[in-house]
Amino acid sequence: MKVIKYFWYTLYRIWFYILVTVPIVVLFPFLVISILREQWYPLFFKLARLWATIILFGMGFLPVIKRETTYKKKASYMFVSNHTSMADIMLMLYVTKNPFVFVGKKELSKIPLFGFFYKRTCILVDRHSPKSRRDVFESAQRKINMGLSVCIFPEGGVPDDESVVLDEFKDGAFRLAIEHNIPIAPLTFHDNKKRFSYTFFSGTPGKMRVKVHEVIPTEILAADDRRMLKQKTREIILNELEHPTV
Repeated sequence: MKVIKYFWYTLYRIWFYILVTVPIVVLFPFLVISILREQWYPLFFKLARLWATIILFGMGFLPVIKRETTYKKKASYMFVSNHTSMADIMLMLYVTKNPFVFVGKKELSKIPLFGFFYKRTCILVDRHSPKSRRDVFESAQRKINMGLSVCIFPEGGVPDDESVVLDEFKDGAFRLAIEHNIPIAPLTFHDNKKRFSYTFFSGTPGKMRVKVHEVIPTEILAADDRRMLKQKTREIILNELEHPTV
């Protein structure tokens, strides 16, 4: 029985990487065109949402979304959520129609094919380099001035211990939001760890519940308020994880 289970998990993982790769290959000419100019990024974002949708439904994932708010079309936000799965990126793209850029680890740019577009469309950060972390602020400002939003997973990575419900948040997302006067837009992903965690022999099709919370304004906040904002956001997400409403 275990052999069958491990065989299934292996096939499921292989199928995921096929779904990640094939749409990029098929859409490659359009993706390349969409990144030739910064102002064409909304086109790239639409293609990325299509890519994400193919992966989610191809894996048998069914997003179930409960919204407390609707985002304004031309407004910029700081999107944040808990981070437990490789599917978090796809689900964030699927749920959020406002064009945004990810702030993500520089190491992901080394992934074949995916990394080619990742490093040209995302804000990369080397967490071991203070200069890299400072550069993020300048890059984020340029994207926000273009009318884009920003997405950061504030845990700073996926905890090695999968029993951790929600790791502590880093300051970065909240410093950026306050400095650039954009609201925090928290989302809670309930089932991604169960559906497709970083543990190789795991994963199953099924629902992916998402709670889209009310946005948290930052206009009246000062830099010293970032820890309060960070804690408030974390409490919103943690409370939803512990007491689901969707």
